[in-house]
Amino acid sequence: MLKSTTTLFIAIVTFFIIVLFSSCEKDDIISIEEQQVEQQSKPEVVQDSTYTDAELLKVLEEELDYIELEKQGKIVEASGMEIVKENPKKVYVHYMPWFQSKDFDGYWGQHWTMANQNPDIKDANGNAQIASYYYPLIGPYSSSDPDLHEYHFLMMKLSGVDGVIFDWYGSKDLYDYGLIKQATETFIYTLEDLGMNFSIMYEDRVAQQAKEQSLSATVIEAAQEDFLYINQKYFSSPEYMQYNGKNMLFIFGPQYLNTEAEWNQVFDVLPTTNRPDFLTLWGASNYVGANASGEFLWVDQDHLLAHEHYYNTYQASNKITVGSSYPGFKSFYTEGGWSDGINDWTINLNNGNTFIETLNYNHHELSDFLQIITWNDFGEGTMIEPTQEFGFTYLEYLQEYTGVPHTTQDLQVALDLYHMRKDFKNNEEAQAIIDRAYKYIKQLDMQRADKVLKAIDRFY
Repeated sequence: MLKSTTTLFIAIVTFFIIVLFSSCEKDDIISIEEQQVEQQSKPEVVQDSTYTDAELLKVLEEELDYIELEKQGKIVEASGMEIVKENPKKVYVHYMPWFQSKDFDGYWGQHWTMANQNPDIKDANGNAQIASYYYPLIGPYSSSDPDLHEYHFLMMKLSGVDGVIFDWYGSKDLYDYGLIKQATETFIYTLEDLGMNFSIMYEDRVAQQAKEQSLSATVIEAAQEDFLYINQKYFSSPEYMQYNGKNMLFIFGPQYLNTEAEWNQVFDVLPTTNRPDFLTLWGASNYVGANASGEFLWVDQDHLLAHEHYYNTYQASNKITVGSSYPGFKSFYTEGGWSDGINDWTINLNNGNTFIETLNYNHHELSDFLQIITWNDFGEGTMIEPTQEFGFTYLEYLQEYTGVPHTTQDLQVALDLYHMRKDFKNNEEAQAIIDRAYKYIKQLDMQRADKVLKAIDRFY
């Protein structure tokens, strides 16, 4: 409900005063830029004055009417979010669906804690102690949170990202793999609603582990069961990623199934009409033989030398070549107690220049499409998700690369939407209006979405 009857009364009185003295209205409205300067110069919280009370009350009245019309079936919103890109190259982000938070799940998952971090401990700034050198702009979160799905995917769409490649650990309830599978599936509704593609990157070591834990009779059988699950659960989505009309399936490796004969058996369980293009880690397609359609590059301590070697050595033998881009690499595994010296090499972020140079390396015809490593691997420090350290910097660079007509201000509106979801999580009416703001962002009516969110903030 609205904040109070008194507040509403004052707002209405203000509305009539503004109508009577409309000539003074322009002086009361400051630009976003002026507001930001004002906020930076004053330590106290200043109410946003981009829009007048009269404007925002009118927005609320209209949106409540629209909600009633939606309930009556008189307004039907289309799915999808159409983004115009000047750069035709497809861009996908590697995504980790493996986080749990105490607020949403009731406990902190191991990817925020590793072996020795405790997010219940806060620093002087109120930040939780997490297993990363970097801190999410929205704080540590749960991968199963639908508010997070909206936020992440809207940010991606506004940056020109075409889809996500989920890091996926099989269909078995082993270690935290079952949680990762469940979280992956919570994303699909929002992906489909925004018209965003997704794919699966399989790790065949999980098949070996399933066999060791007696969850499958053999490693091959475990992989077959996982492939059948992928075929049934993910390939059926209208937004599953395709290239040249075929589904795309990635493998981080292979690491345990290393012969063409073994992979022949795995693929034999799939219908021949639904057999995907299968892409291995760079330099590993020989382990798969004729089952491989190509390879993808990954972040390597040799940095651009690895890029050069990949294209010079493997491109001619690949039907499909996938380039990579990343902001840098700084693993927390040793400090977090998960390893002893493994992955202790670093690639300096270099004030964003590392991301720029790896993006530019793919701005030609060498790669068929691009995989960004990663959206949110905080443990390895390869995330381009907005953080306290870098804000929207990487997404701004990506907007420039993809050639979308969207701005930092648009990204801020998507961030504001997420914060509103949390601030008014127990207010059903406010959430219904926030739903309308989400729909406006889908329609790329960012100004209207901004007005709706500011109206809620001021009067609820």
